[in-house]
Amino acid sequence: MALVGWAAQLAQTARYAAKVTLDLGQPPAELALELVDIPSVSGEERALADAVEIALGDLPHLTCRRDGDAVVARTELGRGRRVIVAGHLDTVPIAANVPGKLEDGVLWGRGSVDMKGGLAAMLSVAARLAAPSSDVTWVFYDHEEVALVKSGLGRVARKHPGWLDGDFAVLCEPTNASVEGGCNGTVRVDVTAHGKAAHAARPWTGVNAIHALAPALDRLAEFEPATVRVDGLDYREALNAVGIAGGIAANVIPDRATLTVNYRFAPDKTEVKAQRMLEAMFSGYQVEVVDSAPAARPGLADPAVARLAVIAQAHGGAPPKAKQGWTDVARFAAMGIPAVNLGPGDPALAHQDQEACPVEQIERVASVLAEWLEG
Repeated sequence: MALVGWAAQLAQTARYAAKVTLDLGQPPAELALELVDIPSVSGEERALADAVEIALGDLPHLTCRRDGDAVVARTELGRGRRVIVAGHLDTVPIAANVPGKLEDGVLWGRGSVDMKGGLAAMLSVAARLAAPSSDVTWVFYDHEEVALVKSGLGRVARKHPGWLDGDFAVLCEPTNASVEGGCNGTVRVDVTAHGKAAHAARPWTGVNAIHALAPALDRLAEFEPATVRVDGLDYREALNAVGIAGGIAANVIPDRATLTVNYRFAPDKTEVKAQRMLEAMFSGYQVEVVDSAPAARPGLADPAVARLAVIAQAHGGAPPKAKQGWTDVARFAAMGIPAVNLGPGDPALAHQDQEACPVEQIERVASVLAEWLEG
């Protein structure tokens, strides 16, 4: 079965190496299936970026630009405000779940949730909405599912900051078709203990660095993460050991051991404050920050964004809540652009082998975006 799935994926990749056009006039769910069937694992977004660029470049009401595998299409109507609607092209690795399928009102396949259902809603609205009430910038970018330094959105912000000028932004990450405000920040640190190497038969002649990490693990076990209310939304924090390494041989007392800790912090804190908290918590150890990204406040204060939340609820969405995880709304917030998350699919199913998204949610997000942008 695995060989059959692998062969199907190879055949699909070869088919789409030549096919780089999309029918933006088809129903959003069928468009989403076509997007799922174009493999776009991080670092391999070229075929999908080509397809998006060609499809949007054929629309007379949009000006299309490209940097690497990021595509930015803009209306130039001279409106008083500009909205950014953004989504990433890449997925995590395929797990015998491409090609996708539409079955009983559900889209199955890699990226159906994260986030080709959202991309389909974006493309569908971008194609049919030639005269929105605000100017719109549609952003499709690469390398979201990997290290932050590789982000296509970050690259565009550095190289072409004018492409991302805007008054507020919507990121079509999966939210079950409801508005989720802001996001938690994240800091990952390595907590290192040093000891003295010795023969395992004579441990009293050395100092075991792995054993020296025990107090650090105790501090983690005793820590009670907070739920922090920020601008009316509740952000649940998390602090966890996510890795541990040490030792060079089975007969050697280790002289070095490292515990990797991840802290997901609420947007009432800066990155620096979160990092300082970890340094204080693990005082006595060597603490090194290895990855960090800021949190973002809810972004619901702008009347236009509040109106988006009202429209989403009118279409069956839940009231706004906090995004419990990191998304690129934080990158927009750092640029001074309030941003929220709104996209089809259950985020709990993102990256799962059985990733699947209700067709109704894809259609609903497209309707919500269209109504909001027409307003």
